[in-house]
Amino acid sequence: MIRVILPFHLCNLARVHGEVELAVETQVTQRALLDALEARYPMLRGTIRDHVTHQRRPLVRFFACEQDLSHDSPDAPLPAAVATGAEPFFVVGAIAGG
Repeated sequence: MIRVILPFHLCNLARVHGEVELAVETQVTQRALLDALEARYPMLRGTIRDHVTHQRRPLVRFFACEQDLSHDSPDAPLPAAVATGAEPFFVVGAIAGG
């Protein structure tokens, strides 16, 4: 099972507490993981990725294994520790302002 940690506001929207565990049947990539997340929690569609282009929203970042994966290809395999569930995949809302 893949472990996903969502920011507080998305946990509230999805009505979950703490980590979300997902099964991904194909190669574990950002696209496959986010597809599985949106399939299980349809209320999250459009909050993490654009509805049409499926690209990451500008103020959303992805982290795993102490690495920023936000600019990686959506089809690049995620680290093995994420694929095995040893490490979580973090969806983080970026902070902007001045």
